[in-house]
Amino acid sequence: MMHAQFDPAARQILAAKAVEAKVRKDLSWQEIADAAGLSVAFVTAAVLGQHPLPETSARAVAEILGLEQEDATLLQTIPSRGSIPGGIPTDPTIYRFYEMLQVYGTTLKALVHEQFGDGIISAINFKLDVRKVADPEGGERAIITLDGKYLPTKPF
Repeated sequence: MMHAQFDPAARQILAAKAVEAKVRKDLSWQEIADAAGLSVAFVTAAVLGQHPLPETSARAVAEILGLEQEDATLLQTIPSRGSIPGGIPTDPTIYRFYEMLQVYGTTLKALVHEQFGDGIISAINFKLDVRKVADPEGGERAIITLDGKYLPTKPF
C-alpha cells in the first residue's frame, strides 16, 4: 500500500543521511541510480525527498548506501514535494534557475500557449536530463532538457 508523508522533516532527515552515506562511500548519483534501475534524475530527486521509489528500487538504494530497512520504507512514501522553502532561493545554482524563469518564464509561457494552446506542461509525466558538452568557444556548457507531457485545459 502507498503511504504519504505530510511533514517534509522525515524525508529531509533521510535525505541528509543518504547524502552523507553517498559522500562517505564515494558514490555518484549515477551509481545509485544504476542500483535502483531508474533514471539518475528521478533517483536523485527521490533520495533528496521529492519522489517515492518503487519497493525494489528503495531496497537497492538503501543497500548501496548502507541505510536501514525503515529508511527503505520511508523512501517509498509519497513526499510532501517542494524543497525550496519560502521566497527567493539563495543557493547560487538554484538561484540561477530562478533567474532563468524570471527572465524567460513569460517567454516560455507565450511559446507553449502559442504552440499548444491553453494548458500546462506536466511535472508529473516528466523527464529530466542534464548533460555536459564542450563549448566551442572554450570551457563547458550545460544542456538541460525538461520533457513534460502537455495537458490541455478542459472546459467543464
